[in-house]
Amino acid sequence: RISEEGVEFYDPFDGKKYFLTPEKSIEIQLALGSDIIMVLDECPPYPCSREYAKKSLELTTRWARRCKEYLIKKIPNTKYQIPKEFQNSKFKNSRIDLKFQTKNLKPKRPLLFGIIQGSTYKDLRQESTRQLLEIGFDGYAIGGVAVGEPREKMKKVLEWVLPLLPEDKPRYLMGLGKPEEIVSAVKAGVDMFDCVIPTRNARHGSLFLWKFPKAFPKAQPSEFRRLNLRREKSFYRIINITNEKFKKDFSPLDENCNCYTCRNYNRAYLRHLFSVDDPLAGRLATIHNLKFYLELMEKMRTSSRL
Repeated sequence: RISEEGVEFYDPFDGKKYFLTPEKSIEIQLALGSDIIMVLDECPPYPCSREYAKKSLELTTRWARRCKEYLIKKIPNTKYQIPKEFQNSKFKNSRIDLKFQTKNLKPKRPLLFGIIQGSTYKDLRQESTRQLLEIGFDGYAIGGVAVGEPREKMKKVLEWVLPLLPEDKPRYLMGLGKPEEIVSAVKAGVDMFDCVIPTRNARHGSLFLWKFPKAFPKAQPSEFRRLNLRREKSFYRIINITNEKFKKDFSPLDENCNCYTCRNYNRAYLRHLFSVDDPLAGRLATIHNLKFYLELMEKMRTSSRL
């Protein structure tokens, strides 16, 4: 149950009732030692009425303000120390220099990100963005997408919101996603993502493999720039290692990957681990999928074209 004060919910295991307020959410994240703290927000379902979306974003804005006020009260010193070598950079406060600045920042408190809501309504998305910019945050997350809406609508949300966001603050798209969706979002100007796909797929034996041309075997990360990420799904494929056809396949999981799993285990053995419900199966599969995603990110950072 959602109210002005917060949200009430029950523990699915023991039925115990909890009440989470914006202040309590900050308290929990501080206790966890979070480097990036997210404000408490209300994420409307898709689809929803314009009236509901408007009330939701207004509540999210009020909660966001409470989160910031509480964090400032909890940790009064909210400034950052930027090393001198970056203070006079000609790229200062630009996206070109952002990764160097953030890497060398010495924060005296965790970063606090606001979350933009507004469902699939242009005016509400932009109003939510303006309200959060007025409050001021270290970064801005785009929430309420990847919740079942058509992909074209998600693209529209990015078109509406990203031009309004400052270029010297991280832009975080929540809940994405598939490799081709991430490439598309990076091209649009998004910096950060979170998604369960690499680990969830791994637990079910669904693994990501690079699609390299035959004349380009055993690629190294430094050679990724030769990949074409502009054509969706042209650069990867998915296999289910639990399939019967891998029972006697003693080749590496992916000859183009140098992760721990691919260097030490073959497809037949990995399939066997899944068939006997060995916990190692999920771990090895997760290592591979995470490596795939890490290499995808490296490719996008070094690519001259997307």
